[in-house]
Amino acid sequence: MGGEGGGTNPEQLFAVGYAACFASALGVVARRQRVEVGDVSVQSSVSLLTTEDRGYNVAVELHVSLPQIEDPERAAALVADTHQVCAYSNATRGNIDLTLTANGQPVATGRPADSGGSQMPLGD
Repeated sequence: MGGEGGGTNPEQLFAVGYAACFASALGVVARRQRVEVGDVSVQSSVSLLTTEDRGYNVAVELHVSLPQIEDPERAAALVADTHQVCAYSNATRGNIDLTLTANGQPVATGRPADSGGSQMPLGD
């Protein structure tokens, strides 16, 4: 947003923090449900959105890979349950656009995506 670039921006830091928190929360949910998830990865990206009143908001994408969970419905349920536990999800619920996937399949977040702004991708 107007800088020279070359450094890490706040949106990239947010993306990394959200991914780490989500992966940790997924481990908690899996242990509670007595499910072995194995090696999990969470890829994240954050886009900066401009609002109608010339403010800013963010949109987040979390793509969760659960190689040991072959059943798409089970993978989606684990990710949806994790969204209810993750501190970042709880802190941002209802305030940002969020896209979740589990093993490449969309996961319902309980809130439809809002396309009320233009996107400027910032971090992977």
